[in-house]
Formats: sequence, C-alpha cells, structure tokens
Amino acid sequence: MGFLFDSFEGWKDYCAQNKMSLSEVVLEYERAQKGRSTLDTRNGLSAAWKVMKEAVHTGLEEEMKSRSGMIDNGAKKVYRYPKAVLSREFQNLIARALAAKEVNSCMGRIVAAPTAGASGIMPGVLYTLQEIHNIEEDKIIDAMLIAAGIALIMEQKASIAGAVGGCQAETGTAAAMGSGAIVFCLDGNIEQIFNAVAITVQCMLGLVCDPVAGLVEVPCVVRNASAAAIANSSAQIALADVSSVIPVDEVIEAMGEIGASMETRYKETALGGLAATKTGQRIAKRVLISDIEILPDEGAPSS
Repeated sequence: MGFLFDSFEGWKDYCAQNKMSLSEVVLEYERAQKGRSTLDTRNGLSAAWKVMKEAVHTGLEEEMKSRSGMIDNGAKKVYRYPKAVLSREFQNLIARALAAKEVNSCMGRIVAAPTAGASGIMPGVLYTLQEIHNIEEDKIIDAMLIAAGIALIMEQKASIAGAVGGCQAETGTAAAMGSGAIVFCLDGNIEQIFNAVAITVQCMLGLVCDPVAGLVEVPCVVRNASAAAIANSSAQIALADVSSVIPVDEVIEAMGEIGASMETRYKETALGGLAATKTGQRIAKRVLISDIEILPDEGAPSS
C-alpha cells in the first residue's frame, strides 16, 4: 500500500524512509490507489498541461465575453497594455492567469487545478515559469505531480471547495500548488517546497467565496491573477530560506478551522460579500431575467 496523503510531515518522512522523491510518492499513490501505471499518469498530466497552455492561448487570442457581460476580454487588455508595473514577465503572468480563467467563465476547455474556479492559477504560473527559465517538459510534469500531492493533503486537512471553505480553499490551494511547483522547478528542496506552501496559505487565510450573481466570474477571475502573484512571491521567499514559522501542516489545519467557522453566506452562496452589494444584486437580477427570457415557452411546440 502506498503512502496515503494526509500530512506534509508524513510525505517527507515517507520519502526519506523509502529513498523516494516527492513526485515518485505521488506516482506510487496513483498505482496503489487507482491502478494507474507511471506512464499512464505522466501521459495524463502531459495532456492536462497541453490543455492548460491551450487555455492561455485561447484567452489571449479569441473573443472572451461571458453571457453576463462581466467578463470582457480583460486578459488581452492586460497583456497588450504598453506599461508594465514591474516587468513584462510579471505582466505576462497576470495576463495568462486571467486568460485561462476567462476561458472557464466563457465555457471553454480548462483543467480544474484543483477546481474550475481556480483554473487560471497553475497555467499562468507554470507557463510563465517555463518561458523564463526554460524548464523542460518532464520537469513540469514532475512539478504537476508534486502540486497534486499538495492538493491531496490540503483536501484531507481542510478543503479545496469554495462551498466548504471559502475562496481560500480554491484559489488558496491552487496558489499553494503553484508555489510548491515553482520552488521544485528552481531546484528547491523538500523543506523549501513545503515552506512555500505554508507561506502562500498564510497569505490567503480567510478569503471568502462571494461570486456575484452566483457566477464564477467576479471576483473569481481577478483573484486567479492575484493568487498567481502570491504563488510567485511566496516561492521567492521560500527559496531564500525565510521560514514560515508555523509548520505547513499546522497552517493547513488553521485553514480548515477558518473554513469551518466561516458563515454560510461567505461560502459560494452569493448571499454575502461582493454578491450582496447593491451593484452585485442589480447584476444578479439582470442575469436572472436574461436567463428566464431565453427559456423556451412551455406551451410552444418544440422545433
């Protein structure tokens, strides 16, 4: 029986005891729990990586306007803006995270990593990292395996669902996955990878899930961009051996406690936060009326 992903400390100890890398333990888990060969798992992740990159390209090249009108080609506007706040690389990171998430909001093809609501973070992070550092494809796949292990533990110790733990559970987990992947790709050790996860989550504790009109658009899309930035800043801090002070397992436990105590209106119900503002309510009413208007007349013959 392979290692069951229930703690970061256990994952690290298992690696040491069995002389295995973090990614090898994830591959063992897939074989033991799901009967997947190493080749099948890696091929599956390679296919997922291709879809992630395609989502980035789609979001930056095709029309991205959602039915609600709240999403209107924001990624392209950021990507093409002539003045960079920090650098062109940072601008690309933000634009790519927006792009992949806009594809989701416009009903395009994405990879839920770990959820559709957070689907822009890993593509934005990994695409930009690979471009800047010329990371080989095999190493990207290893990084995705490690990111999957991170998500498995966070799901066990807290949650990855906005309806259970708020947006900290969705974008927080995705950012932690991205941060750990960055540190791995830049040759960080296990302690640094896990430290990056802890720092990332510390920065995102308490983030509520308050989708306007119940749609995964506002503020979800821009939060993907912000989470991608946090993933990079946390990786930079962790690579320099700056400690998170609170161990990663304890940070994730705190995340779970916060999610459990969060009021229901702040957990994907569209009853609180931005969704409850005057403008949010007005948008919700307009979207509802629009949806009713496109429903077929029940008395009319179907074509």
